[in-house]
Amino acid sequence: MHPKTRIPIRLRQAVLAITVAGMNAGTYAQSTKPPASLKDLFDAAWAQQPESQALLARRDAVQAQRRAAAAWAPEAPALEVTHKTDRLNRNNGAREFEVGIAIPLWLPGEQRGSSALADAEAAALASRVEAARLRLAATVREAWWNWQLAHTGAEMARAQLDNARRIAADVARRAKAGDLARADQHQADGAVAAAEASVAQSGAGATTALQQLKALTGGVALPTLADTSSAEPEPAPEDTSAHPALSELQDRATVAERTAALAARQSRANPELMLSTTRDRGALGERYDQTITLGIRIPLGASPRHDSRVAAARADAVEAQAQLALDRARLQSEREAAAVRVDAARAQLAATERRSTLARETRGFFDKSFRLGETDLPTRLRIEAEATEAERQAARSRIELAAAISAWRQALGLLPQ
Repeated sequence: MHPKTRIPIRLRQAVLAITVAGMNAGTYAQSTKPPASLKDLFDAAWAQQPESQALLARRDAVQAQRRAAAAWAPEAPALEVTHKTDRLNRNNGAREFEVGIAIPLWLPGEQRGSSALADAEAAALASRVEAARLRLAATVREAWWNWQLAHTGAEMARAQLDNARRIAADVARRAKAGDLARADQHQADGAVAAAEASVAQSGAGATTALQQLKALTGGVALPTLADTSSAEPEPAPEDTSAHPALSELQDRATVAERTAALAARQSRANPELMLSTTRDRGALGERYDQTITLGIRIPLGASPRHDSRVAAARADAVEAQAQLALDRARLQSEREAAAVRVDAARAQLAATERRSTLARETRGFFDKSFRLGETDLPTRLRIEAEATEAERQAARSRIELAAAISAWRQALGLLPQ
């Protein structure tokens, strides 16, 4: 069980989390501005989620549960009205009127347990929302960086096509002048055809990735161009707060424990305090007498359903605690692996950028020598292909580093920023 001092803090966190989530949902439900960043896209996607749309209703349910726990009776009072007469048999004028009220009473410790359970439910709602947002963030991040990679591949394919067409035009001019053979022109045209096929294939992949990303937002318009500058910042050392997935499991365990404690208190039906007044006469012409009755109704014994509720709640608590231990170890491994992946991606980016710089300079050398007739066409096409591949790998490495940082933040339980 959690310390008692934890309840107000978790309640404040619950109210803050629910309020922020509700504001984000309302903002993007009414906004028509296309998302411009990963965070904008995530907020737009969250507004479409069932958890977001049901958030206000769930908050009202939690508040109603807390009000019920604070009430002076576990159930609403019941009104009883009876009327007795001998009109149908002897008809001597005997009359009796009784009006009473039955008030259910809390069992010992039941109200305190109900209040503790309501507080736990409020905290569990907040952690459940945050965990759902984090799960959605993983899907959005994956779709976002897949689109960035696909779009970058399409851009590089178009750049390769432009270079191939420029070389083919130069080869055609020189072949017409008799400086190059017709076979060279065919080889250059073949390189253009290959580049055109690559553009078509990469364009289809980029469109597919864009549509998958668009489906997450429920049809909200997306940027037409990828923005590689939208990388998330690296997590700071202080970004080590409780992981939403662990908080959700911890709160689930707390709810199950307090449900079991409350069920143990509710071993029988609630007693009832009864207060009634009776006005009667024995025969016609007699004066009416009035009496007041005060009584209590105490149910005896417990039902097998009570034992079932207690056992089920305790089983839920054990399951949540066991899952919490497994997820804590798994998330720790994911955090360490994500940090290593960022270091590897950074080293890879440095190497690919150095290779891209060297390949770009080499392409300049061979382009000049080819125009001077000092290099044959196959060598020029090979150098062009190597330079294009080096640029493509450098561009992919930049995106992969940004995606690795994003995955690191995901492992730490941080939302898109």
